[in-house]
Amino acid sequence: MEKVKSSKRSSNKNQQNQLPFLSILAQDVSTLAFSEKAIFSPILKRWHPLSAGVAVATLHSCYGNELKQFVSSIGELTPDILQVLRAAEKLEKDLVQIAVENSVDSEDGGKSIIREMPPYEAESVVSNLVKSWIKTRLDRLKEWVDRNLQQEVWDPRANKERFAPSSVEVLRIVDEALEAFFLLPISIHAALLPDLTNGIDRCLQHYISKAKSGCGTQSTFVPSMPALTRCSSRSKVSGVFKKKEKFQKAQSRKSQVGTTNGNGSFGIPQLYCRINTLQHIRTELDVLAKRTIVHLRSSESHNNNIANGTGKAFELSAAACLEGIQQLCEATAYKVIFQDLSHVLWDGLYVGEVSSSRIEPFLQELEHYLEVLSLTVHDRVRTRVITEVMKASFDGFLLVLLAGGPARAFSLQDYETIAEDFKFLTDLFWSNGDGLPADLIQKFSTTVKAILPLFHTETDNLIEQFKYMTAESYGSSAKSKLPLPPTSGQWSPTEPNTLLRVLCYRSDETAAKFLKKTYNLPKKL
Repeated sequence: MEKVKSSKRSSNKNQQNQLPFLSILAQDVSTLAFSEKAIFSPILKRWHPLSAGVAVATLHSCYGNELKQFVSSIGELTPDILQVLRAAEKLEKDLVQIAVENSVDSEDGGKSIIREMPPYEAESVVSNLVKSWIKTRLDRLKEWVDRNLQQEVWDPRANKERFAPSSVEVLRIVDEALEAFFLLPISIHAALLPDLTNGIDRCLQHYISKAKSGCGTQSTFVPSMPALTRCSSRSKVSGVFKKKEKFQKAQSRKSQVGTTNGNGSFGIPQLYCRINTLQHIRTELDVLAKRTIVHLRSSESHNNNIANGTGKAFELSAAACLEGIQQLCEATAYKVIFQDLSHVLWDGLYVGEVSSSRIEPFLQELEHYLEVLSLTVHDRVRTRVITEVMKASFDGFLLVLLAGGPARAFSLQDYETIAEDFKFLTDLFWSNGDGLPADLIQKFSTTVKAILPLFHTETDNLIEQFKYMTAESYGSSAKSKLPLPPTSGQWSPTEPNTLLRVLCYRSDETAAKFLKKTYNLPKKL
């Protein structure tokens, strides 16, 4: 120690930090130990069989005292600290090697000497320091995520890519943390990398969760079904007079909805921005995972197996992105159809006379939404969003037919009009081959196409089908009195509730009498 101190003084490095001093000391102690082994131990061995072991155990203890004081004063990880700990680790390996070699012929193989050399545990100190460094970085990242989310307005016009600026900032900080981690001069990157990537994964999941929270789900926007009623051919006339009054009520309800949801951070453009943001994060996670593997393979702790295993990095965030995109696509679609366009669909289509309240107004407004969607949503998720809008519009169309309330009534002659309107709706999504693939439209229109023929089925046949299907579902209990089948929402031409609803909206005396006699259904709500 005196030698190192004096050499430092003589080289005019008084201002230099004292940390490298212990690195130099470790090298000098190692040199001294090898000199001891080569020059003194062969002679001293005549009087003491483990003379070299005693020497290195003493040197190990002396240096250990200095190292212990040094470690107790460490606050954070720095290159100088790592330099000292690595020097200590190398010294310890040298000393243990000398002790083991010197004890080959002893009775206990040198165990007694090794027991007198409690490990420096330099690697454990490094590991704890790196873990502390990781925690600090992750705390900072979490803070940044929250701060950026608080300032985010989800405006798709914020940049040309139409995703949230906060996601760019958060991903930049993540990238910086990974870069800084691999710049640490340590040999245990592979062992500690999961601590960092798992923490980043949690922070990103938090961001993703906040990005979709409050946006609702499919069920948020679907209107509640009115109670079942019956109608007769005379009830259509009164329906015409009620149409205007009903439309005005719908308009006032729409304006109320607009004040709570329409113009804030949960409007349709903002939902598009959120979808784009999750898609952007999902893409960047793949890039980050690959970059992490490259870093790991070029680091000191290069290990193919571990490097291959990091392909699982950020997998929870990636799954959360997929789930979030799906939820936002559904919420957006059902918000468009059942909230933004409810005045032309739920409150307008087929109210009163079918021929005078057809689907054209709904299609015109829907087309405008689809145009904006195509210009705003990222091309990798655009088809998914449009598909969800199509599914929601088909659901809306069926709800109008099967749960549209007493303002609607359909005669057998209305079938052609309804079928034509549904074709117009599917044609909008087909868009002469420029829209969705024909097989996708076919797949999701199957239910509607299966149910539409019921509107063309004679009432007596419909009643017989209903009785048969109810008996099939309920068995012997349906023989004395037909039970009222509950609403499942899973519409099907073979499902009793679906058949019952077609009868409820059948503008026909036979249907009205059957419903009055069997279930005593009222004509009004």
